[in-house]
Amino acid sequence: MTQTEKTQLVSDEQVGQYAAEGYFVLENVIGPEDLELLRSAAQFSMDRLDAAMDEAGADRIGINAKGKRYFSNMVYQQRPELRSFIFGPIMEQICRRVLGENAYLFWEQYVIKAGDPDTTFAWHQDSGYVHENHQPYLTCWIALDDVTEENGSVYLLPYSRSGIKSYIKHVPIETGDRICYFGSDPGMPVIVPAGSIVCFSSTVIHRSGANLTDKLRRVYLLQYSPEVIMNGDGTAPHGSFEPFLVDGTVTADRS
Repeated sequence: MTQTEKTQLVSDEQVGQYAAEGYFVLENVIGPEDLELLRSAAQFSMDRLDAAMDEAGADRIGINAKGKRYFSNMVYQQRPELRSFIFGPIMEQICRRVLGENAYLFWEQYVIKAGDPDTTFAWHQDSGYVHENHQPYLTCWIALDDVTEENGSVYLLPYSRSGIKSYIKHVPIETGDRICYFGSDPGMPVIVPAGSIVCFSSTVIHRSGANLTDKLRRVYLLQYSPEVIMNGDGTAPHGSFEPFLVDGTVTADRS
């Protein structure tokens, strides 16, 4: 049993902060083995998107920009070794404390920024990329590199600063981003070392800055929902619908 499994990873104070402000931060909670596992698939995720853009003869597909920023999703379906972390003890503890006895993997993706000023990402709620009719879900923004303002930190607008706790309408813009905030608040930068997890609700407004360094800024994003989120017309799941916790029991295959 690891030290993480022995101790309470998420404190009562952090649970309260999540309810009041929509977020909390867990610093240095991922060990070297898990960190290396998550980093190992990062290059694969970039190569996969580069190949898709080459085949399409384009430098952009959706919100992806070749050599600049990458949002490569459902990588674990081709790299099943990632399941040991996605459904492992760290994420189990977080889901239990935030979501309760039922949790589904909703979405999984790598978010990678190369050194380029064209790597910002606009103010949005994660729920803004779904639709209005769903319960808020949990985003776990996992830093695979030390994150600074220079390499593209995430900036949050806690509920007390935005005054917003629910889904709001988003406007699509030229880059493929969707934007929901046009105010002057620059947001709260989250500066964390590699191996940290920023946990926030899908209704928290956030953005990220450009990577102005000469190194990659790699983030692994895991999102869990207390329900199966259906598409807009209710005919099929919107993302993944793999059960993780069902009535308090881990049902997902970790191998």
